[in-house]
Amino acid sequence: MSTSKINKFLCSFFGHKMITTRNVTNHFKEYQCSCCGLELTNDLKGHKTFLTPELKEINEILISLHHKRHFSV
Repeated sequence: MSTSKINKFLCSFFGHKMITTRNVTNHFKEYQCSCCGLELTNDLKGHKTFLTPELKEINEILISLHHKRHFSV
């Protein structure tokens, strides 16, 4: 059995080990499982949801708006 299949099995059995990979804003973050590589983000209600390409693009836009608002002169 390959290592990735073993890691996915361990995550399905014991649960994911989520680490924060990026702070989008104070309320939105991106997470990744250190074991299997699953990527998650927050939704509007604060629950974790799968990080799709569409949500990744939305997070990029949120980052740029957040930086413009808080760090512009």
